[in-house]
Amino acid sequence: MHKVVSVIYLLLSAWSVNALELKGHLIQGGMVTGKLPDAKLVKLDDAKIKLSKQGEFVFGFGRDAKLNYLLTWVDKSGKSFNKSFLITKRDYKIDKITGVAKKYVSPPKSVLNRIKSEAKAVRKARSILSNRIDFLQPVYRPAKGRISGVYGSQRYFNGTPKRPHFGLDIANKKGTQVYSPLPGKVVFADPDLYYSGGTLIIDHGHGITSTYIHLSQVTAKLGQEIKTGDKIAKIGATGRVTGPHLDWRLNWKQVRLDPALVMQSLSASKFSN
Repeated sequence: MHKVVSVIYLLLSAWSVNALELKGHLIQGGMVTGKLPDAKLVKLDDAKIKLSKQGEFVFGFGRDAKLNYLLTWVDKSGKSFNKSFLITKRDYKIDKITGVAKKYVSPPKSVLNRIKSEAKAVRKARSILSNRIDFLQPVYRPAKGRISGVYGSQRYFNGTPKRPHFGLDIANKKGTQVYSPLPGKVVFADPDLYYSGGTLIIDHGHGITSTYIHLSQVTAKLGQEIKTGDKIAKIGATGRVTGPHLDWRLNWKQVRLDPALVMQSLSASKFSN
């Protein structure tokens, strides 16, 4: 896993073309921030991108995203520009996990409405397009522990193939402190979702949210303003798990990104218990 990430970090890019500034990872799962101070409109292919008053913006690529893109923008004088680019394709590992309770592999019909309702609530939280620009801040590791799962891996529960994993797993004992890796505002907090157990979602602006799941305690409150390093939760083993760990996720709206690409360090948390 560390070998994969070290290669990915070499793909960090910075562009400056016709006043365009882009920084980030041009790779599946990557997040890219940009700035166009004089722009009034920016699009990635046909999708309009939210702009701050200073011309800052962000976008990202999913696990199996296509590889070719066109970024277009219009400045305040009405002049149009464009920049085409390619992103890198990734290979993902396969994880085979046994010992998962049968109800989580094939949930009974009695909980299907609950699962659907919870998924809808999570999608709503991740659909917020606030004016915050916290996504421009450095991102730190939210907890100490062993990296036990990586973004994009395909998991088999008791031999049954499931959806790819979209987070970074940090394994540690129940009750280990979780810290906010960057500033934001809590937009979702629930102690007991069917699949993810204790779940917390923080908004960092322009559709960027971070999610923390399988928590034993959710200590941050809905609507709370969060600073980097604030205590927000504790690691647990709630929901569909085989042991205590933090599953940390990053989204651009409904596009699932790789937290390992933006994290400052894989080795340890910046914060202390």
